[in-house]
Amino acid sequence: MFPGALNSEYSHELQFVSSVHPIPTYQVMDTDGRVLDTANEPQVTKEEACTIYRNMLTLNAMDQVLYEAQRQGRISFYMTSFGEEALIGSAAALDAKDVVFGQYREAGVLLQRGFTLPQFMNQCFSNEKDLGKGRQMPIHYGSKALHFQTISSPLATQIPQAAGAAYALRREGSKQCAICYFGEGAASEGDFHAGLNMAATLGCPVIFYCRNNGYAISTPSIEQYRGDGIASRGLGYGIDTIRVDGNDIWAIYAATRAARKIAVEQNKPVLIEAMTYRISHHSTSDDSSAYRSKKEVEDWNKRDNPVSRMRAWLEHRGWWAPGDDAEISKSAKADVLAAFAAAEKLKKPATHHLFEDVYDELPPNLEREKAEIDELLKKYPDYYQVNDFARK
Repeated sequence: MFPGALNSEYSHELQFVSSVHPIPTYQVMDTDGRVLDTANEPQVTKEEACTIYRNMLTLNAMDQVLYEAQRQGRISFYMTSFGEEALIGSAAALDAKDVVFGQYREAGVLLQRGFTLPQFMNQCFSNEKDLGKGRQMPIHYGSKALHFQTISSPLATQIPQAAGAAYALRREGSKQCAICYFGEGAASEGDFHAGLNMAATLGCPVIFYCRNNGYAISTPSIEQYRGDGIASRGLGYGIDTIRVDGNDIWAIYAATRAARKIAVEQNKPVLIEAMTYRISHHSTSDDSSAYRSKKEVEDWNKRDNPVSRMRAWLEHRGWWAPGDDAEISKSAKADVLAAFAAAEKLKKPATHHLFEDVYDELPPNLEREKAEIDELLKKYPDYYQVNDFARK
């Protein structure tokens, strides 16, 4: 066998191959919350399941408040997770010490891991309690305590980073894995291919989780690729791959648990393609009505909503009453608004934080810049207002 394709067999038929059988989409429950795969129905307690559902409702409440806050000019930018709330299922399936590399729509993962509402608000307001010290735009969360790497704006940079981190975890003998989230649009970047190939050839314990929501900002998937979604690319790199119903929280949970087992026990990468639908605009910088009809969005929201599905599953088990949603949503919104009001009143980080956390010791050029800024602030106090900035 040729070393470049060890599993290829000889053929005496001249044939070009342009496609394979479409990869199936795995489900645990249908859109009405009825279980289809009883063997992989999650073995979770009532408390665990209800906590996950409350986090879905809290995520909705936070998205609504912060989206409106951006429209009012109180924060500069925001992205919601409407339609993609089932992503929380992947966080529930991970170990708390697994390393997470997010893209920008993973607030639900952080919420499930224990990131607090004040922490979300402090980051979006870039105030003095922001863990990022005000040096990132809103929704670029990060938490060392929760093993969540800080999000950055450029698409797909986190993919090779996750492969490298997973390789480091393997070398140190850790029984942890890395998980990397990205959208189908990011899979069109070169870093996607570099990251997957690196992970496959080096044997990195990493889960690549692609949120295929149909639209990369304003570009529908049909204009991005002609192949069988993103999952088919995993096969091309020799990576264990599965496509799941991204609106089915328990399909995501089951797939992520199984993927983690493969990654940690076999030191292999896994690709999960979660097929979902973005109900919201891509971000507050986008108007999705320009490239898809409102009726299409409304139909998806009614027909296949991750939150409704999860609620139906809970109701089938007798763990949730139809009227419970209103009370939980009201309470969640009150908590969000309280954290929002407190964060908005806090000062901005002190200016000296502009120069920290890159070098162990400031190089001479940054020392000069810092001294120049300090001098300007003192010389022109009316022009450079720092009353709203913290001193420390």
